[in-house]
Amino acid sequence: MSRILIAPLAAWHCFAVLACAIGLSVSTPAAAQQRNPLQKVGHTVLDEPAQSYRFERFVIDNADHTRRWRIHLGVPTTSPTAPAPVLYMLDGNAAAMVFDQGILSELAAGKAPVLVFIGYDNDLRIDSQARTLDYTAWVDTADDGNGSVQSVGGGAAAFYDVIAQRIKPEVQRRTPIDTQQQSLWGHSLGGLFVLSTLYTHPTAFQHYISASPSLWWSQGAPQGAMEQQFLGSYRGTPAQLTLMLGGDERRGNRGVRDLTNPRVVAHLRRIGGAAPDAAYQLSRRLEEVPGLHVTYREFAGLGHGPMLPASLKAALTALYGIADRSAMPAATPATHTDD
Repeated sequence: MSRILIAPLAAWHCFAVLACAIGLSVSTPAAAQQRNPLQKVGHTVLDEPAQSYRFERFVIDNADHTRRWRIHLGVPTTSPTAPAPVLYMLDGNAAAMVFDQGILSELAAGKAPVLVFIGYDNDLRIDSQARTLDYTAWVDTADDGNGSVQSVGGGAAAFYDVIAQRIKPEVQRRTPIDTQQQSLWGHSLGGLFVLSTLYTHPTAFQHYISASPSLWWSQGAPQGAMEQQFLGSYRGTPAQLTLMLGGDERRGNRGVRDLTNPRVVAHLRRIGGAAPDAAYQLSRRLEEVPGLHVTYREFAGLGHGPMLPASLKAALTALYGIADRSAMPAATPATHTDD
């Protein structure tokens, strides 16, 4: 079964169209911008004295100590009376920038979930290289726009093992967790990881929240064999999936880009591996899966980058009943995020 929710219209103005070979429209600078890959996290609630939540940090590395993930754990300051629900968030540094003390206070006064920010052991808002490997179950081979072909990605299975075997046990060691109320949120490539985790480990979480998933990855491979196997074989424990998409994304509007940059042009061409409304179409296919409860929510007027804070705020509302702040501006600029 499914529910389809359309967020209220937001004001926006189109001003130009990309080259016909790309076939994508762009919006005003206020609606979306190219992301600065070197943007730092800056000050967040993680740096503030404990109020309704206290935060602690630990670092996980892989077996050969070549990769490191920085985990921030948010625990309500009031003593829990029972094991708490838990929300695991990918792109943990960027996710932390969405929170403020008002959100934390309302969460703590209600269902008081444990918050797990899964990031990388650096101060980048988004670590593009690391997340591209971790969040994708398929290797993508494509022209980088400068005449060379690169193969990247394909590390999702190994990253899932890090979450299941290292991160989850450490979280549960530090605070009581209700293992029947575990949720996973991700945006863009993170949203893609949420889907591949649902397909391959459908009982690992009870609620999967996939925002603006990069279904174009590897020439549309996420819409292929893994999805088909899940559609044909899943008869497991009931689970919930929430798919979210920006209205501008569904229109094919990818924001303001520097079309003199070959890498940007090559990236826009790669996005053509999936139709702009692929997430909506996926929701219609998945709603036929027995035991899977699917909700599709669209945010009219929002592009890819602003969907990160909007989708995370909407997830907090859907999961824990706090006021819906998804239409409010982020505490920090919501610039475009690479898919």
